[in-house]
Amino acid sequence: MNELVRAWVDGWVVSRGAAPPVVEPWGYTVDVGQPEHITRHVLAATNDRVERAAVRKVAGAVTGAGVWLKAFADPAVVGPWLGEGWWVDPEPGHLMSVSLRGAEAGAGAVTADRAAAEGYRLRGWSRGGVTRVIVAAPDGSWAARGQIAPIGATAVVDQIETSPAHRRRGLGTLVLRTLARAAVDQGAEMGVLAGTPEGRALYESLGWTVAAPLTSAKFTGA
Repeated sequence: MNELVRAWVDGWVVSRGAAPPVVEPWGYTVDVGQPEHITRHVLAATNDRVERAAVRKVAGAVTGAGVWLKAFADPAVVGPWLGEGWWVDPEPGHLMSVSLRGAEAGAGAVTADRAAAEGYRLRGWSRGGVTRVIVAAPDGSWAARGQIAPIGATAVVDQIETSPAHRRRGLGTLVLRTLARAAVDQGAEMGVLAGTPEGRALYESLGWTVAAPLTSAKFTGA
């Protein structure tokens, strides 16, 4: 079992309000409870330790639409192992980590000053073990958001988004640094996330490193 994967699973279920993960011989099963995402299976291995037999076993046992499978290996490798009825996201994600004290260094002061000068407003709150941050545009509309779930020494960053109309203004950096600072204040030391290709450049600019690629697949039955 990869400790980074376990940390991500534990934090993700808190962030999304999902059921506690059930430990399986190959990884974890999580009940999410959404119509298009009823359950997800997460393989605990990463990179070349992800085994064909394990993927085929998990995928072969799925019979209902809306079940997802997450494997921390290249989609070009994992995809052919899944069999019929699976849709594979063509954009591979990434499992990433960072020292949170490095990620929150400087507290994003320059970015925050710039955002404030342009009329953006940062708001944050914590509830149910999750800290959320939103950035409102000068007219009050949504500009950026994100959340983080500290679980002991690890905190999982989740749902980092910036409105297309407000990109390239440092708002993503502001959100990430604010979340990192909040997690450090709660005792977390390491950050973990499963990021999209679109967000990778932002994360790497703040010191995040890639631990493994991520295959996301959904069973459609078609």
